[in-house]
Amino acid sequence: MRKAKWVAAAAGVVLLVAGCGSEGGTDKGGSSSGGSSSAGSSSTGGSGGSGGDERPTGADVTKELTDAATGAGFTQDSSGEQIPAEAKDCMVSWTADAEKAADPAKSYTDTVATLTKGGWNEERSSGQGGSVIKSLKKSSWQLQASNHSAGPLKLVMFVAVDSSPECAAVIAEANAKAKTSS
Repeated sequence: MRKAKWVAAAAGVVLLVAGCGSEGGTDKGGSSSGGSSSAGSSSTGGSGGSGGDERPTGADVTKELTDAATGAGFTQDSSGEQIPAEAKDCMVSWTADAEKAADPAKSYTDTVATLTKGGWNEERSSGQGGSVIKSLKKSSWQLQASNHSAGPLKLVMFVAVDSSPECAAVIAEANAKAKTSS
């Protein structure tokens, strides 16, 4: 059941980042997927793929998210969504323990700023009722950064999905497995 929820959430991220459901948001760059001046940035922290056009691995993305978020004052909430083993190189979920952050909104903003300095391009941003959702892209990876910490609910979450054809097949297989095990 937990896997089914996770796969459904990931599919929602892919749709949202790909352009569905962007009402009220602000498009930041449309099709500017490769011409960013930060594309050659070396802030991947020495993890694996240091080539300019080389696609980051799930481990690379996890390290970037962890470094950016912890550097901004977040600690990871270990009770966040767990990724099925077969999809770990195609999807990353990082949930912040927003209750422990001194200023969750500032930590969220600082995390996103660090990611953009590291080569992630902000493509879309939307906000409503104290919630902010930003969509970022790096290579074939799409990241949804969500901050819902303005009200009584304190939820800050980063979900990244590799939209390559190889990962689309892995995610579809994980989804099929989750449906049969529910």
